[in-house]
Amino acid sequence: MSIAQEIDLTFKAQQAYKYTLRKSDASKRIETLRNLKRIIEKYEGKIYEALQNDLRKSNFESAVTELIFVYGELDYAIQNLSKWMRPKRIGKTMSNPLAKNRIYYEPKGVCLIIAPWNYPFQLTISPLISAIAAGNCVMIKPSELSPATSKVVGEIIKEAFDKQEAACFEGNADVSTVLLKLPFDHIFFTGSTKIGKVVMEAAAKNLSSVTLELGGKSPTIIDKDVNLQKAAEKIAWGKLVNSGQTCIAPDYVFVHEQQLDEFIGLYKSAAKKMYFKTADKIDPKTYGKIISSNHYERLKGLVNEAVEKGARIDFGGEFDDKNQTISPVILSKIPAGTKVMEDEIFGPILPIITYKDLDEVLEQINLKSKPLALYIFSKSDKNINYIIKNTSAGGTCVNDVLIHISNPKLPFGGVNGSGMGASHGVFGFKNFSHERSIMFQAGIDFNSMIYPPYIGKEWVLKLLKKLM
Repeated sequence: MSIAQEIDLTFKAQQAYKYTLRKSDASKRIETLRNLKRIIEKYEGKIYEALQNDLRKSNFESAVTELIFVYGELDYAIQNLSKWMRPKRIGKTMSNPLAKNRIYYEPKGVCLIIAPWNYPFQLTISPLISAIAAGNCVMIKPSELSPATSKVVGEIIKEAFDKQEAACFEGNADVSTVLLKLPFDHIFFTGSTKIGKVVMEAAAKNLSSVTLELGGKSPTIIDKDVNLQKAAEKIAWGKLVNSGQTCIAPDYVFVHEQQLDEFIGLYKSAAKKMYFKTADKIDPKTYGKIISSNHYERLKGLVNEAVEKGARIDFGGEFDDKNQTISPVILSKIPAGTKVMEDEIFGPILPIITYKDLDEVLEQINLKSKPLALYIFSKSDKNINYIIKNTSAGGTCVNDVLIHISNPKLPFGGVNGSGMGASHGVFGFKNFSHERSIMFQAGIDFNSMIYPPYIGKEWVLKLLKKLM
């Protein structure tokens, strides 16, 4: 049987089973999530090994950024699902004062999750948790660029679910193409803006709803009045974890012109303390590699092009072709029009832009597409609020980086070019649900007042204007 035939048969089975699954209560879904957690715990060793093979992630980094995150999502859903599923009471209107109004949360049906390679476990399982909590059937396409993790994910899905409820299909982009032709009830995609447009175009042909978790150039603003050492340490960690291959990594940094040299020195010290074995040698046990030769060459090209046009390398710039490793890079004095300031970097390269006042910073940020994240380091509430009010981003973190994604009580998602829809916690549950409005009309109502004939009923319109 070809992969296309297997996909088609699985889709048909899930289309039939979704009507059974939608009747499932909270206890059934919670048991499914608990079983998923048990099986993930069973596969922990294999998950660590796979992430080491794909991205050279240390077990500690894999635990913090992948497994613990997933366990947190599972536990939060298990604890709160009964409350999320409960019909929500809605207030009455004076036009229907005796009617009952409710919002019911019903599953969308058969959903497709297309996962990325940079956090190949977390960004596959996290949306799966939301989809299962909402009562959906799911088909999963993990990334072919992280084959070891994709294989383990496939094993976990196979052990945890019958195919009619959840199934995983490994393979290259051709598999995604086959999947995207099907009329899914919802598609959840995490990846680049370029591919996000392809997914949205395919979804439009079937009027499938979509969630797009994309990326963009997430800026960091360092106010002049700030603990510069602390800011440098946090930015170095956020930029270099997973070797910079994080969709919400600080993409570029604005530093006051009087603090450029000091920040560079502090960033270098922080990077060396966290990721270097000796003064000038990366520690491969804590510092990851670039996922593929194509991505490695792209990043190398960004640095070379910037330098050729006049940018200055203030730190790093060593490229290990054999091991696909790029030591942390700082670029400054970057000319306009360089690709490193136009494309999402997605690697351990940090461009630094100097400024004199905040308004010029905001102008530069607002000329670009709305980012997935925006970071502010400041002691001034006035400046923090001014920046927030005069920019737009999927999410914002003040005096730290990345960690806003760790709170399941906050929605995570982009806006316009950085994505649409939200995930995590109740927001992920709602994302995979249809909020169905239902009115239960009372035995006594006054609607007959608006029925024809209309002659002599002008008083009704005046009454309605007052009541509405």
